Amino acid sequence: MTNRTIGYIVGSLSSTSINRRLAKSLERLAPEGTTLVEIPIADLPFYSPDHDGAFPQAARDFKAALAEVDGVIIVTPEYSRSIPGVLKNALDWSVRPYGQGSFNGKPTAVIGTSGGGIATAAAQQHLKAILSHMNAPTLGQPEGYVQTTPGLFADDGEVTDDSTAAFLVGYLEAFGGLVDRYAPERLTVAA
Repeated sequence: MTNRTIGYIVGSLSSTSINRRLAKSLERLAPEGTTLVEIPIADLPFYSPDHDGAFPQAARDFKAALAEVDGVIIVTPEYSRSIPGVLKNALDWSVRPYGQGSFNGKPTAVIGTSGGGIATAAAQQHLKAILSHMNAPTLGQPEGYVQTTPGLFADDGEVTDDSTAAFLVGYLEAFGGLVDRYAPERLTVAA
């Protein structure tokens, strides 16, 4: 695939989120022919089956944004050794209405950062289990456990450490390969 659009979801609502900075770095480092766009989740109400008959506009917009991209990168923090509730809520909206799951067959990658040595490993394992249930082909390697140090990611997305920047470029290239492998299948299914 020569041109691809990758959506990214930041699983944090914090205005000072280091995972948002990581996402901005991925956006900045995207290889030629790849555009990264954020798929926001902040306006989604709490999911309830009561909404299944009439989806709120925020949920319709969220599902439409997922449908418009070739793949999705989920940038997750780790809260209490799992994913944040706001991210789980977005994933719950993505599978509704029943039989119309937005991640079904959608190439997906998981990455996250924290100050700890294992970064967001526990959260990512939980997230990968959820994505497996949703039938999302998920990037296995390289795994995206990034330990943040002060100043590693600038507000504008600049990565101040060359080895981290090189890793992120390789991560994006690997995910691009996964997206490209699934592109013909998705086009065939959609036709």
